[in-house]
Amino acid sequence: MGRNLQSSGRLRPIDLARGHGLSTQAVRNYEEAGILPAADRTPHGYRTYTSLHAGALRAFLALVPGHGHRTATSIMRAVNQGEVDEAFRLIDESHAQLLDDRRTLQAVESALRDLEPTPAPGAESEPAAVSGPGGTFIGPLAGKLGIRPATLRKWERAGLVRPRRDPRTGYRRYDEADVRDARLAHQLRRGGYLLEQIAPLIAQVRAAGGLEPLEAALRDWHGRLSARGRAMLTGAAELETYLRERG
Repeated sequence: MGRNLQSSGRLRPIDLARGHGLSTQAVRNYEEAGILPAADRTPHGYRTYTSLHAGALRAFLALVPGHGHRTATSIMRAVNQGEVDEAFRLIDESHAQLLDDRRTLQAVESALRDLEPTPAPGAESEPAAVSGPGGTFIGPLAGKLGIRPATLRKWERAGLVRPRRDPRTGYRRYDEADVRDARLAHQLRRGGYLLEQIAPLIAQVRAAGGLEPLEAALRDWHGRLSARGRAMLTGAAELETYLRERG
């Protein structure tokens, strides 16, 4: 039965599934989701596919690493519905997101390069706003950065810095990690980034455990962006082949 189907240009679900390490149910799910064109049916109701379906499956699987499962699904669905311009728009959005991610990475690296060792800040602003063994108060830190204490309080509300309260005075006390986060936030603000854009970047620094461990994370970030870019090229090539097959 299988040989007859294949010799006549028809493929069973298992024929598509085997070549990509998929289950036959996955192939059926892809058809139901619009990733594959609708299959023909035998007189007994069995699905039969063609080389066009195989091309659609190759295109989809090639698109996923660069665009993600959801966007790849939307791209294939648009193509199969004859809405090729919509598919191209989705692809453009993915490329724009990749470019934005590259710019974000460049901004983080630039901000890190601009960070300089911080000497002990002088006292100013709030009463008792002096450096101590447990950290720095808001006045000296604001003075060192050239900003107002109100700005640091605003950054705190946005989650960019997380000072603790001094148990004796009740004033905000910034430890070494807080000072680092404030300086990084200051550099990114000077670069034009909004508070809501800075917050996840600060979170990455904290998750990495500081600036030095972040260097490895930045290298990995570079690698992942490059891999996405190359995957987009591979996906584009397979999608172009599929579009040609569709005529």
